[in-house]
Amino acid sequence: MGVIFDTSEIITLERNRGQIEEIVLEREDELFGISVITVAELLHGVERADTETRKIKRQAFVEKVIEFFPVYSVDVTVARIYARLWASLAQKNLTVGAHDLIIAATAMALNYTVITSNLRDYKKIEGLKIEEKN
Repeated sequence: MGVIFDTSEIITLERNRGQIEEIVLEREDELFGISVITVAELLHGVERADTETRKIKRQAFVEKVIEFFPVYSVDVTVARIYARLWASLAQKNLTVGAHDLIIAATAMALNYTVITSNLRDYKKIEGLKIEEKN
């Protein structure tokens, strides 16, 4: 069993000035990682920093995240799951942001659980294992 950390978890850690290793405390026996989409979202935050000082701090944090976490890419298996989930949600007139849907599809391809503090979209995805963090 493994876990994919949602971007919200990484951002919470940064805002609380935590150490990257803290996020996996008591989970050392599990496989873990992040989606390449999370990397893109974190880098987007770097680019949107309102001061040069904040940008440098964010960049350093994101680089540590990229070094520490295995990063899972979008491959054909993830794309197939993504398409299936997207179509299923559309048939129910439900929407989930594309980034969250890709993170979910990545987790499902690996049979991992998504750890998030934001259930709004993830709870709409049938068959996705979710663990909420506060």
